[in-house]
Amino acid sequence: MVDVIRSLDVKYVAANPGSSFRGLHESLLNYGGNTKPEFLTCMHEESSVAMAHGYAKATGKPMLFLAHSTVGLQHAAMALYNDWCDRVPVIGILGNIMDAAKRRPNIEWLHTAQDPAAMVRDFVKWDDQPASLQHFGESLVRGHKIATTPPMGPVILVADGDLQEMSLHGTAELKIPKASPTRPPQGDDAALAEAAKLLVGAVNPVLIVDRVVRTAEGMAQLVTLAETLGAPVVDQGGRMNFPTTHPLNHTDRAGGLIRGADVILTMEVTDVWGLINEYIDNEERAVSSKIKTGTKVISLGTGDLYLKSNYQDFQRYAPVDLSIAGDAETSLPALIAAVRSAIPQSQQGAIAQRRDKLAQAYTKARVAAREAAAIAWDARPIATARLAAELWAQIKNEDWVLVSGEGNLSRWPRRLWTFDKHYRHIGHAGGAGVGYGIAAAVGAAIACRDAGRFAVNIQTDGDLMYAPGALWTAVHHKIPLLSVMHNNRAYHQEVMHIQRMANWHNRGVDRAHIGTTITDPFIDYAGLAKSMGMWAEGPITDPAALGPALKRAIAVVKQGMPALLDVVCQPR
Repeated sequence: MVDVIRSLDVKYVAANPGSSFRGLHESLLNYGGNTKPEFLTCMHEESSVAMAHGYAKATGKPMLFLAHSTVGLQHAAMALYNDWCDRVPVIGILGNIMDAAKRRPNIEWLHTAQDPAAMVRDFVKWDDQPASLQHFGESLVRGHKIATTPPMGPVILVADGDLQEMSLHGTAELKIPKASPTRPPQGDDAALAEAAKLLVGAVNPVLIVDRVVRTAEGMAQLVTLAETLGAPVVDQGGRMNFPTTHPLNHTDRAGGLIRGADVILTMEVTDVWGLINEYIDNEERAVSSKIKTGTKVISLGTGDLYLKSNYQDFQRYAPVDLSIAGDAETSLPALIAAVRSAIPQSQQGAIAQRRDKLAQAYTKARVAAREAAAIAWDARPIATARLAAELWAQIKNEDWVLVSGEGNLSRWPRRLWTFDKHYRHIGHAGGAGVGYGIAAAVGAAIACRDAGRFAVNIQTDGDLMYAPGALWTAVHHKIPLLSVMHNNRAYHQEVMHIQRMANWHNRGVDRAHIGTTITDPFIDYAGLAKSMGMWAEGPITDPAALGPALKRAIAVVKQGMPALLDVVCQPR
């Protein structure tokens, strides 16, 4: 089993220890020497999967996780769902004792199932329960191939205790299959040519991207497509797709651009319906179209290539005009070539004028963002804009990576920082499951450590309390990570939902804090981190103290250890 894992160049395995995979655990440590893969000790199975999730988004390569039979998989389920929704490759091995005649009394009966993977089958891409070691080898190589083929996703193998623990008498018949990664599928050439004609013929084309870019070349090609068309790009942030400093990045003007577009190309966008329709969350749940009559909508992506029935993360059906099945990044060169062929020389001047007009609008938007960030500069609690700006001032000369989401911070990092490389941001959780943030940040920080990059985590308070044990893992394994708390002392999204319901029912919003805020007492996050051996400081409540505190925390991270700074902030 260890030999097969090593053949796939898996560098890390994350796990909370469990007896159902004790044979594999021991072999990884002693036969494998705890190298490639190295064992990462986690405090919770959900954190194990989330760490693998963050690592895979930062590297493009799967991390392995182990889970203890039925109870471990139940803990891991939420993180697997996040991973499924985010289309990220992780590989899990689940312990089990299938032969009832060999189960230890009591505990192995409680922690065993005939088909343990059944509980997550609706939100993993593939699973198997090998009956022999040769079967295990072939299934793990197959699982790696399936997980890393777009649309990517988690896979699980169930490794029976007998397979892990039985003695081997000769291994001549055991063969490790050759790994043969599948090249991502390109969209149909004729369909891409049709899309190119529509885009070239448009007066106001718009490009909307979500989970497109995996490589530096992918980002460069997306820039080339936008520049060739003179089209604005709206980056939904599932991945780091398009430079924020490029004058064709108009993410913050998405609503107006969609309303004015005559051709819209979406790439690896899951919720196309939500993009082109206005949904008002009121008692009537009113819906109206955002797009003009006659606007053509093109969809390019792998979403239609693999769907499940029960968990409907694929969103509402969107009747697009042209649907192209193919990996967007892989399809970009062919699409660019088709666009260039379709543009007549006489149209080059109009495209240049469109680029110039968009560049002017971009400059105005960036100036407006900086002015807006200054409005509550000295506010208490500290404004989220100031938190983002002070953090940027300290890290801008580093080779930094944002290993957390930034939507709860009113997207201030994207509005103020320079996101110029494909690895600058790993994106959001996928399934929006709380508890993902800190563990995924630790997993991504491992990748940053290996690449010599500086990992930055803007950590929400409620998320940290789901999985605080991930702090210990960061300290124990010496994973340098700067975690800056966005401590608004509430599950603020839920505060707003209760306020909305109270308004609908004409009952007032004065009780919306009940069941939604994290107060009485306030949590000492710095104290929590210190209890696990981490350098920590806070709570920081004075805006003037934020910059110096960040300098102290960054100095610790540069020494190769994690640090946490608790900052009491405005809600959003």
